[in-house]
Parts: sequence; C-alpha cells; structure tokens
Amino acid sequence: MNPLADELNAVLDASPAGPLLSPLGRRLYFPRGIIAQAAEAKKTARINATLGMAFQGGRPLILPALARRLPGLNPEETVVYAPTAGVEAFRRAWKEALIRKNPSLGGLDFSLPVTVPGITAGISFTADLFLDGGQTILIASPAWDNYNLIFTERRRALTREIPLFVEPPTGAGPSNQAGPGPAGLNLAAFKTALQEEAASGVVRILLNFPHNPSGYTPLKAEADALLAAIGEAAAGGASVLAICDDAYFGLFYEEGTIRESLFSRLAGLHERVLAIKIDGPTKEDYVWGLRTGFITFGGKGLGGEAAGALEKKLMGAIRSSVSCANTPAQYLALKIMEDPAAGGEREVFFKLLRGRYQAVKRFIKETPAAPGLTALPFNSGYFMCFRCGTGNKALNAEALRRALLKRGVGTVALEASPGPGYLRVTFAAIEEEEIPAVFRTIYETAGEL
Repeated sequence: MNPLADELNAVLDASPAGPLLSPLGRRLYFPRGIIAQAAEAKKTARINATLGMAFQGGRPLILPALARRLPGLNPEETVVYAPTAGVEAFRRAWKEALIRKNPSLGGLDFSLPVTVPGITAGISFTADLFLDGGQTILIASPAWDNYNLIFTERRRALTREIPLFVEPPTGAGPSNQAGPGPAGLNLAAFKTALQEEAASGVVRILLNFPHNPSGYTPLKAEADALLAAIGEAAAGGASVLAICDDAYFGLFYEEGTIRESLFSRLAGLHERVLAIKIDGPTKEDYVWGLRTGFITFGGKGLGGEAAGALEKKLMGAIRSSVSCANTPAQYLALKIMEDPAAGGEREVFFKLLRGRYQAVKRFIKETPAAPGLTALPFNSGYFMCFRCGTGNKALNAEALRRALLKRGVGTVALEASPGPGYLRVTFAAIEEEEIPAVFRTIYETAGEL
C-alpha cells in the first residue's frame, strides 16, 4: 500500500468512512506529483514549466476559431486544465446553493463539493470508493438501468432491489391512480432490507428522489419513517453508507412531499452514518450536455480532517481516470449561478414541466385505465411509469414499447423480476398539448396487445 494511502486510511479509520471503504478505496490517494507540484509552482515560480500547456505573453494559447465561439469566456476559463477537485469558485458557489435549497444543512458540517464530469461519473466514483465484489447495495425497484451497470458489472457488487411501492394484490383490477397510492412507499420492505443488511455489520443504500423511473418523491411522513429505519440500523451497531442520487432535485410538483434532499438529515443522523450527495446543474439548470456534477460528503461523526481525506481519495479516483472535469462547462455553469436573471428563467421552465405533469395526472385520473396497465404513484421529476401485466391482463413492457414505436411514440421498457416489466414515459419531453394524444395511444395500444 502506498504510504500516502496509509496516511489517509489512518485518518478515515477513526471516522464512519473507514469501515465502508472498498479495497480500491483504501488503495486510492492523491499523488504529490505533477498536479500538486504545478499548484505549488503557480503560487511562487516566476516561470512555471510544470503542466502540459502552452503559453504566450503569460496567457494560454487559444485558437481564435474557438475564442470567437466563446465570447463570454476568457482563455483561463476555456482551455486551461481545471483543478482535479474542480474550479474553486464553482465548488464554493455550489455549497452555498446547497444550504439555500436545503436550510437544514445550515447548522451541519459537510465537505466542500468535489466537481465530477456528470452525475453518472459521481455515482461511479462513489462505487469505486465504497463497493467491491460480493458486497451488497440496496436500491429501489424499479431502478434506473445504469445502477446495475455501475454497481454489478463494473464493481462486481450485488444489488438488492427493494420494491419502491406496495404492489396491488394478485388479481386486482387495473388502477388509474395518478398520485400517491393508499400505501405509498413500501416502508415495510425498506425496513426489512435495512435490518437484514445491518445484521452483517454494514448497510449500503442508494436513495434516488425524485425517483427515476417512477417520478416519485416521499411524503414527509414517509421520509421520517425511512430515516428512522436507517437511524435504527446505525444505532444497532451497523456502519451505514447512504448515497443520495439527487439528479432531479427541485422538481417537486405537489404539496406534502419533502422539499429538501434526504442528505440534509442523513448528514446529522448518527455517528455511524456516512452520507453522500451526488447532484449537479444537469437537470436543475437544464444543462444536460455540460456533464458537470458534484460529490459532497457529510456525517455526524465525519469531521473536517476525515472529509479532507475522503476528498483526496476521490481526487485520486478522478486523477487516475478522467484527470479533471471540463473547464468551460464549470465556468458556464458558474456564470449561470451568478446571473441574477437565472432564477426567474428556471421558474419559467419549472412551470412548463409542472404543467406537463399536471396534464398527465389529469388524463390518468379522468380516463379509464387500459387493461394490464397500472400507473405507479408519481409527483415529481421527469417521468411516470406504468406497471405492465397487472390485473388479469398479460402485457409485456417490451412488446408494448415496440408496438408504440410503430405508432410513432418512443418510450422505455424496463425489466422487472418477477413480472413483465415497466413502461417509462418522459412527460418532460412531451409538449403539453400533445400529452392526451400520446397517452391515449399508449392506452389503445396496450388494449390491442
């Protein structure tokens, strides 16, 4: 083991992060090599011959063809390598924004967010640090298909799926329920899974709200119960890793749902809970292609020294793979945050998406459900989901997807075990006036199969 890794491990072993590190996580460190030496030279050297960049007159070279296309950015904001952990001003602005959007964080100690090239990369780096072959992570079902690719195929870990909602009784007829069902979140299943994993001494759980693919955010009472179950696992002696995939944060359309990330409470829940928030401007600022995200660490027993050690471990994962996140993307996202007009512009887009959500909800409430289709509860985000093959109607999600494609409607079929799967519909991508026709087509096609 590299001595630098040993130094970091010694700090982390006295924190909630120590028992949770994967073998790779324990080996990772940030080298005192080119990047560190370049940062030192930048502060003191008259001539800086460290990094692999070219300069003239003290400014980085930039092709005029590029400069003409990015008039709002200077060369330092465009072609210079960003620091491994991200542009400092961007990181600090994001931390300040986290507190504004999650007031409960105001009294808690949590790390400076580390910039990564997108939320997916954030999930993957987190898996590098904390997951290994044979270890188990709890995820809600139905699940975003990329979780299995990251956790199972890349890290060889085991994903244990928890049914997100209470399933209707076998043989029950189709439902056109659009909002939270009578039972809502399947809290009993979450509690059972947490208790069973806690018996091993370690719990790893990923929480994704607003949820992809269902488009559901817990009600306040549901969130309280879920957090209580996690706290009980920690109080019973288990080390808990709680990862919050907050990709769709802020897109809450109904009163009664939580408005803050679960991270804001997990970060102060118990000394044995390590909370990780993975988020970014991707959906919050409608900048999908900028591929910019953040990883933030929090925990009641973490402390500043351990948070710094985790940051260095993460920087080692970044340095050894993508080197750093995209520089102009970070500065563009920062300038959006600093623009006083951006808040109003976000609100316009939010109302646009909320209107589409309400149109879907109206249609499902007013239209008799197609045989074999049950709308899962949804109240937020970009998506809603149909459970296929419900009631007494055999209906396969993939067969329905293919049939819809022939009618000019693109949807996503998701596998389910057991069962014929789910059909995910991205209402955020459909013009509001087209929603009734699109969903009528889905119902008609399902009825014909």
